[in-house]
Amino acid sequence: MPRYTPFTPTKLGTNWSAPYSKLVGVGPDWSLVSHLHLTWFLLGFNPTSTKLLRSRGTPLGGEIRIESICLLLQVALPCALFSDGMTILKLKGGTNAEMAPQFDYTTEVFRPLLEKFGATFDYKIIKRGYFPRGGGEVHIRVKPVKQLNPINMVDAGQVVRVWGWAFVAGTLPIKVANTMADSATQALLKALPNIEVSIEAYKERTEEAIGTGSGINIVAETSTGCLLGGSALGKREWKTEEVGVKAVEDLLQSVKTEACVDNYAQDQLILLMALANGKSRVKCGSITLHTETAIHIAQLLTQAKFNIVKEGTSSVIECEGIGLSNG
Repeated sequence: MPRYTPFTPTKLGTNWSAPYSKLVGVGPDWSLVSHLHLTWFLLGFNPTSTKLLRSRGTPLGGEIRIESICLLLQVALPCALFSDGMTILKLKGGTNAEMAPQFDYTTEVFRPLLEKFGATFDYKIIKRGYFPRGGGEVHIRVKPVKQLNPINMVDAGQVVRVWGWAFVAGTLPIKVANTMADSATQALLKALPNIEVSIEAYKERTEEAIGTGSGINIVAETSTGCLLGGSALGKREWKTEEVGVKAVEDLLQSVKTEACVDNYAQDQLILLMALANGKSRVKCGSITLHTETAIHIAQLLTQAKFNIVKEGTSSVIECEGIGLSNG
């Protein structure tokens, strides 16, 4: 089970020091229940707004469907980091969804990367929600920053250990999680002999999860402190042992290119690099389409300058950040 940094409000928003921004989330019926002004950061942050706005201040009408809590957090986080007070997010949707990072990846891989920029968040998982039903709930607390620090991550080092967890929920038995963990361990030791491997198997408690689901998350830690993630969700068309192997294959894509960040982190770092106060350099594998898109949008919004340097099978993303200051 991933490391946990809970906070324990007696009633959300009553025991944290003001000022703080109100809640943002998507309700169980997928209707917008936002109290956070999520306009582009260049237009400012208004903690008292009750509308979700487009980039020019036009309200978003109707409903939005967010199957992944992590994707909603990606939208809210830059605004929250440059708000004028504590931001509390109440996010509802899938915690372990397809076509998006699992929430465990966000806490165990992305959050340590965010901390290199000088920012972080606390979280509490209220309920897990699995694809396709969703229905999970996570509370996030974000403290604002004065500025973001630039980062320099160009030396991947060597993998020294891999750790993670295989899970099941709902009607699935614990032996499914054990099989995923065992197959992943065997595949890792074959590909990366003589490293420490520790993968836990567990079953979510009924009251802490909605729906039936299974999956595995693994994290590789290198000698230089880099964290690379790999994951897979159980599917009916896959044998249980295949799920563990696919998570390992996912991880090894980054290891083989000597990347300092994996493909899922690439695009999530772009806006942070653009806002940071100074030059950032990050070594990754092949540039993903998501990253290309993020760079294009970030340059339009911030005028930050990006450069990509090819190094064999790897790429180094360079960015001269604009040094956005809060306050």
